[in-house]
Amino acid sequence: MTDKSVCSQKSPGKSIDRRLSIAPMLDWTDRHCRYFLRQISRRVLLYTEMITTGALLHRDPSRFLDFDPAEHPLALQLGGSEPDELATCTRLANDWGYDEINLNVGCPSDRVQSGRFGACLMAEPQLVADCVAAMCEATSHPISVKHRIGIDDMDSYDQLRTFVDTVGQAGCRTFVVHARKAWLQGLSPKENREIPPLQYELVHRLKQDFPALNIVINGGFKTIAQVTRQLTRLDGVMIGREAYQNPWMLAEADTRLFGEPDSGLTRTRVVERMQSYVERQHALGIPVHRVTRHMLGLFQGRRGARAWRRALSNDVHRPGIGPELLGHALSLTH
Repeated sequence: MTDKSVCSQKSPGKSIDRRLSIAPMLDWTDRHCRYFLRQISRRVLLYTEMITTGALLHRDPSRFLDFDPAEHPLALQLGGSEPDELATCTRLANDWGYDEINLNVGCPSDRVQSGRFGACLMAEPQLVADCVAAMCEATSHPISVKHRIGIDDMDSYDQLRTFVDTVGQAGCRTFVVHARKAWLQGLSPKENREIPPLQYELVHRLKQDFPALNIVINGGFKTIAQVTRQLTRLDGVMIGREAYQNPWMLAEADTRLFGEPDSGLTRTRVVERMQSYVERQHALGIPVHRVTRHMLGLFQGRRGARAWRRALSNDVHRPGIGPELLGHALSLTH
């Protein structure tokens, strides 16, 4: 067993500004999506999609771990439940230069459960603690855990508190709490994001009980105003689908949350930056749609939004289409 006090000292979790982060979202927050979001906000903390230990250990890790330096600050989310494997993958994350390594204890899908990781691990707090201790030993970077407020009938506050206490003693100083419990049987992953009620008060209570820990709340937030209110009680807020579907909401984050001067950023400027990025990726053989599919929501609620989406969704599949697509789509918004 790794010395818990050493883990705690090695992973203080204080060097990353967690006031706003973007959730790890499977099939969405790949490297192209993250680069795009970084053009809108320089300060939000970005997370990768969940990457399983098996993928890193048995396939080419560069396929999953490569990223553009502009994406910092950036956290890698791992899925797994074997301490030694997680430690090895944490060392890989070190080599690649990630700022934080996060353990997924929140995903409720059947596929994830069959691999004995994700939300089902909430039933085994000591195993999660062993995983965290091994990860702490493998890095000087912060280790965080993303989890639910409970699973199935294990949904009392005392059980939640015991989970956080046990894992915290192993060295985790940051807990990202999705404020819904998960039903592991009978609900799909989509339903698990919507049907169990949000219980923000339980996350607030965790912060009261563990003031020395970083407690970040996740679930249902759609505006920077909502984030600001939560920050009066917690260390951070994580936003998921809203930031993907309406990415321009992040344009005010740097000034309102992080105190940065107004940069005068415009959607047009973001598109121009992304066109340069698409050109570089296209030269490497990356199809244009691999990047532009993440940009559909940029003009949401604005004039020309429908034409923008139509161009990126339909025109992108025309034979011979290249990086010039973004300029064409932008012209349709005026």
